Amino acid sequence: MQLFGFEIKRTKDEQVLPIPSVVPPTNQDGSTVVNSGVNAGGYYGMVVDLDASLKNENDLIRRYREISQYTDCDAAIEDIVNEALISDESKQPIEIILDDVNVSSGIKNKISNEFSEVLRLLKFNDRGHEIFRQWYIDGRLYYQILFDEANVKAGIAELRFIDPRKIRRIKNVKKEKTPQGVEIIKTIQEFYLYNDKGMSEQSTQGVQLPIDSVVHCPSGVMDMNSGMMLSHLHKAIKPTNQLKMIEDSLVIYRISRAPERRIFYVDVGNLPKLKAEQYVNDIMNKFRNKIVYDATTGETRDDRRHLSMMEDFWMPRREGGKGTEITTLPGGQNLGDIEDIQYFQNKLFHALNVPIGRLQEQAGFSIGRSVEINRDEIKFHKFVGRLRKRFSNIFTDALRVQLVAKNIMRAEEWDDISQDIRYDFIEDNHYAELKDNEVLMARIATVQQLEPYLGKFFSVDWVKRNVLQQSQEEIEEMQAQMDTEEEYHMDMASREGELQGVMQTAANNYQANNDQQYLDQQAAQEAQMKQAAKQPAKGK
Repeated sequence: MQLFGFEIKRTKDEQVLPIPSVVPPTNQDGSTVVNSGVNAGGYYGMVVDLDASLKNENDLIRRYREISQYTDCDAAIEDIVNEALISDESKQPIEIILDDVNVSSGIKNKISNEFSEVLRLLKFNDRGHEIFRQWYIDGRLYYQILFDEANVKAGIAELRFIDPRKIRRIKNVKKEKTPQGVEIIKTIQEFYLYNDKGMSEQSTQGVQLPIDSVVHCPSGVMDMNSGMMLSHLHKAIKPTNQLKMIEDSLVIYRISRAPERRIFYVDVGNLPKLKAEQYVNDIMNKFRNKIVYDATTGETRDDRRHLSMMEDFWMPRREGGKGTEITTLPGGQNLGDIEDIQYFQNKLFHALNVPIGRLQEQAGFSIGRSVEINRDEIKFHKFVGRLRKRFSNIFTDALRVQLVAKNIMRAEEWDDISQDIRYDFIEDNHYAELKDNEVLMARIATVQQLEPYLGKFFSVDWVKRNVLQQSQEEIEEMQAQMDTEEEYHMDMASREGELQGVMQTAANNYQANNDQQYLDQQAAQEAQMKQAAKQPAKGK
């Protein structure tokens, strides 16, 4: 397959199913399935009739982007993106882990270097936040892989973003009939269809792009009825619209019920009905205030072409009743209650799996024991972990093409090791860290309680496996580290003992020398005193 000067060798452009079946392979990437054969005239000029299925998908993407601009929905999205990608000046936000990959250390170093190159091509250190946010909102991400045809072995020259409204992944399923008359699936041809004007019901023509020339990262959320890939925002469409509607209605209600309105009873005497109504209208147009509320901009304006929501009431009164009278109606009561808005806000955050506590700005962040950790925070941490794992596919696809292009490994070799590659994101969830600490302390406390029973009812190995939850590799690694530390401490103790012996000998020698000097001084003084006693006194 030719990729703008780069070729990934395949047996055939079509995927031949090893075991024919009437059931197609599970569609897990939101591809559009075409059941008829396609005779493409060359590399360009692909025409596919998709039965208006593309229009619905484009409408979904447009709707996702619209609700993402809403204030409360944007706040929830920012919480998710900020939790998934952490900015750190000292290191990159994501690293590749090759501990479980069965290749040489030299190949591992090359894979790590090429992964850093992929991050550079994506400008991930600078635009990682925007890339993850765009993927989360749209539910899919496309990048075209471009090479320098004069130097293909230099690797990928550019990863160019493709608007998901302009490209689709197509699966052309070709069937054959068996002698018994049953249609079975023999081959599946996959490619991308790109149209710069957008994929829609009116325009289903486009350029066919090979499957290896595009990096595709779906959200993993699929509608099993339509087969379309959905965004994680799909569940938030209805709560967001309800919240917007209830907020607009609340503003309208408060503006219309806040002021005190008046009722004018106008005395029309014995005027005929038509003249009486005209008389009341003339007085009404002269005195009333025409203030209307614009739900689009949230402003109030004077507009006599619309019905005012703060109009006074004008009632004609015939002769024989009371005269002209003005009565005041009280304003609305309990206008400060916003429980309905809070209900829909909570519903929106529930739909996006964001803890409700993050909606309360006045609530401070508490670092304490596990009883202070909200259970929703633990669920949120697991949800973010699933998002990270799904988002990592963008690096896997780009890294595969990069390694094959540079002849570091073959495509078949990459398929064998790709499942063992892991990605490590910088962690910043303090709640999860507290949870791990609390679990560890609880296990240590259990071990302390079991210590009197070790060797009687429980073995040390059983405690390691069932209480401390250590795997066999961790047990062996811990034992090796303890043996090394024990040898180190024994060596240090031996050296310390030798050093103490030398210091004690030196101290003893020093003390002996001091004692000998003291004895010599005493003997000299005694000799001087004896010599002085033998000499006769002067003048005798």
